[in-house]
Amino acid sequence: MTVRTRFAPSPTGFLHIGGVRTALFNWLFAQRHGGKFILRIDDTDEIRNLETALEPILKGLEWLGITWDEGPGVGGDRGPYFQSQRADRYATAAKQLLDTGFAYRDFATPQELDAERKEAQAAGRPFLYSRRFAAFDKKTAAAFEAEGRRAVVRLKMPREGQLVIDDKVRGQVTFAWEREQDHVIQRADGSCLYHLATVVDDHEMEISHVIRAEEHLSNTPRQAFIYQSLGYTMPTFAHLPLVAEPGSRTKLSKRKLAKYLKNRDFAQVSEHGMKIANQIGLEPESDTFNPVIVDFYRDVGYLPWAIDNYLTLLGWSLDDHTEFFTRNQLVENFSLERVNSSPASFDPKKLWTVQDHYMQQLSTAEKLDLMMPFLLKADLVVEPITDEIKALVAQIIEASGDRLKVAGDILTYATFFLVEELTLDPVAVTKRLAKPGTADLLKQFIEAAETVEPFHPETLEPALKSVVETAGKKVGDLIHPVRVAITGTTVGPGLYDCLVILGREKSLDRLRNALEFCQ
Repeated sequence: MTVRTRFAPSPTGFLHIGGVRTALFNWLFAQRHGGKFILRIDDTDEIRNLETALEPILKGLEWLGITWDEGPGVGGDRGPYFQSQRADRYATAAKQLLDTGFAYRDFATPQELDAERKEAQAAGRPFLYSRRFAAFDKKTAAAFEAEGRRAVVRLKMPREGQLVIDDKVRGQVTFAWEREQDHVIQRADGSCLYHLATVVDDHEMEISHVIRAEEHLSNTPRQAFIYQSLGYTMPTFAHLPLVAEPGSRTKLSKRKLAKYLKNRDFAQVSEHGMKIANQIGLEPESDTFNPVIVDFYRDVGYLPWAIDNYLTLLGWSLDDHTEFFTRNQLVENFSLERVNSSPASFDPKKLWTVQDHYMQQLSTAEKLDLMMPFLLKADLVVEPITDEIKALVAQIIEASGDRLKVAGDILTYATFFLVEELTLDPVAVTKRLAKPGTADLLKQFIEAAETVEPFHPETLEPALKSVVETAGKKVGDLIHPVRVAITGTTVGPGLYDCLVILGREKSLDRLRNALEFCQ
């Protein structure tokens, strides 16, 4: 059997972390077994579909390296890969279910259904539609139509017995047929609903394994009934654990950002990302700039493999609890048997740790390639980028070291090197420059820096220490004011590296300009 898996997102919102985990597990399983991974767009919900949401889904998956063998932009011999283009297939399947007696036309109004539901509730029993307005023959249908009623098509679900599914994550799962409603599969306007469409598509696309989120487990009985009634071979099911809220067993939701921001670790990650967004002209207030949506991590400069690696650990693990994998190692070791059925809590702090691990493994050249686009977006460099600018930024990257956690961090550590006119942080000025005696110390250091040779950390450090020793001060009394004077802030690479990268002339200009802020 050829393994064929699929990821079938609805373009009703942007690519969610939970959806990525589902796509990733499908991709890994297909890769592990030499199979095919199919991307299908389930756009049957015309009201909720967003044209603007499709492109981020495609680009997000591509960025993460989750490539598809068949689907949008790739093609394949089992297309089209948009449900909106397959309506005729669903209508044919609905007719077959009607003709074989596994579905019926129902003429009940919403008010009549609601009355039955309330009656069952009052009697303390589960609601099960009486089929009072069902038409199992043309004569009955004609009579209802004469009353001005319009029909939907419902599945005629069994009322006795059980369905048993061998789920590759949850084991044997049993459903009582008597608890299943006669679900609608075709609206009165002739359009078909998701549950019929997905079964027809999975059958025609020869999907061997349906690997999907736990929330779809309750949909399995109606879909299994459709498979059986149409004479299709059922795929193997595997329902993945929820990607849960931080420290919770509740599903992670992009609509609950305000709640998550009360979590300290989540708030720190979000605040850090918003700072970067502001510097490159993004809109942090938009729905897309949300740490449960993939765009957030791409936009602030996370590494795609760090995301993939971390998300794989949400529900899957090896016995030795290894945390860091190459792509090949994950493919070689991935199996559904190692997937846990318990909810997996999304931990932004842990993701940050994984990101930092991979960032520190990159060479300066690799970091340069990742970070230069952020400098371009912030208008700190312009194209064409010269070798001189590349060399300067490479110096900044090396001086910043492991302070650079994501690619967007280059903005914090490079800005003051690249601007012509430096803006000093008022808080830093008050704390470091506007202290009695600071002006004299700066003047003495300026004199020393004018003549020190070479202009290098090994000579600048002793020169600064000589100034403070002569003045009977502490090293911090001069280091901090000098940093604020040349960078405008209190955060950055090592002070002596900053001086060297700026060069003697620019460093001295900034030191002299800072004197006006001293008492």
